[in-house]
Amino acid sequence: MKVVVIGASGDVGRTVCAELSKRHEVIEVCRSSGDYQTDMTDMASLERLFQAIGEVDAIVVTAGSVKFAKLQEISQAEFMYALSDKVMGQVNVVLAGMNYVRDGGSFTLTNGLLDQHPVPNGVGAATANAALSGFATAAAIEMPRNIRLNVVSPGLMDISYERYGKTLKGHEPVSSKIVAAAYAKSVEGSASGQRIIGE
Repeated sequence: MKVVVIGASGDVGRTVCAELSKRHEVIEVCRSSGDYQTDMTDMASLERLFQAIGEVDAIVVTAGSVKFAKLQEISQAEFMYALSDKVMGQVNVVLAGMNYVRDGGSFTLTNGLLDQHPVPNGVGAATANAALSGFATAAAIEMPRNIRLNVVSPGLMDISYERYGKTLKGHEPVSSKIVAAAYAKSVEGSASGQRIIGE
């Protein structure tokens, strides 16, 4: 299969690319590096990306940023950043990329576990995660041409623990192999409208 991974330079993205490239042609897309560059908050940028790449079998998104702040201190701008970057960025990928995914192909989005297992200062991330789950469930039943749509909720990966362990207190590190398998399940399987847990 021809698979596009948007957010290929991050920890999750690198893990997904390493796994899928064993069996598929993987095209790495990042904001400023990779095979192609795009800004997923900009529909025109995404349209240029997909026009350049052409038809694909699967699109995986592992990009999206949020701000961590206390509930009493988080600003509207910080909330909107999470919603515009992590949520609408991935929604934009689906809307812009739909016509470039072959019949029976798939989208795999990424949220996280903080809406189910919250941590202090994580309200922005949790809100974004829940929104993406709702989008995936609802959008999956309207996807054309038997295109599938899932969202993966990766746990705190072992390779990310040193950087994020203090922020995600109480979350035990998960093998990157388990996270990679969750994405492979979405891309290579038959499920649609599912939240696939990678922990």
